[in-house]
Amino acid sequence: MSERCIRCFKPLSNCLCKYTKEINTGIKFVLLMHPKEAKRQRTGTGNLAHISLKDSEIIVGLDYSKNSRLQQLLQDPKYFPMMMYPGEDAWTAKKEGFAEALQGKIPLILILDATWFCSKKMIEHNPFLLELPRVSFYGNYQSIFTFKHEPKPEYISTIESCYYFIKEMQENGLEEKSINPEPLMDVFKEMIKFQLQAENERILGIRPNSHNYDSHYNKLREIPQF
Repeated sequence: MSERCIRCFKPLSNCLCKYTKEINTGIKFVLLMHPKEAKRQRTGTGNLAHISLKDSEIIVGLDYSKNSRLQQLLQDPKYFPMMMYPGEDAWTAKKEGFAEALQGKIPLILILDATWFCSKKMIEHNPFLLELPRVSFYGNYQSIFTFKHEPKPEYISTIESCYYFIKEMQENGLEEKSINPEPLMDVFKEMIKFQLQAENERILGIRPNSHNYDSHYNKLREIPQF
């Protein structure tokens, strides 16, 4: 097995760190990462989001009700905690009263970093998360994550969720316009191209299969130019 970068978990020959750039927002992103997702850091986007977003955190676990770090953050009076989760009562950046609800506090955005199946399990284990104010998007977005097949096109990745939330906050004067969130998408696109190229190389026999299911992929994929 090739040696991997300790930050992006990609082979050193294809390290993605050179495509990352730290973004200092006025938002505290906390990624609640399912243990299975933590083991799949080679294909997950949560870690890349964490590398890019200053003051963001990853908390790995399944039952967060007794997680001391999360509870510390939730009880910190400088934060306004919100769960990124759709719902009719979810705040959006343009929803009337949202700016007033923040009361000058730092938005603390909790994001489930897991597959959609595992996300449901996380909610089952942590019903208190949905008792927090919810936040979502007012825009309709489709993921560019062509390497991974989501149940629905509108199910977007963790790094895309951070990107679009920052963009919508900027559009409504709740985030500095001078902050450039594009590095999030830049590194994400490079990750997609790397993964598709690696898949093609496995099909062509250039690269060995790393998982049993790799043998099921036998059709060459087009590498997007973005």
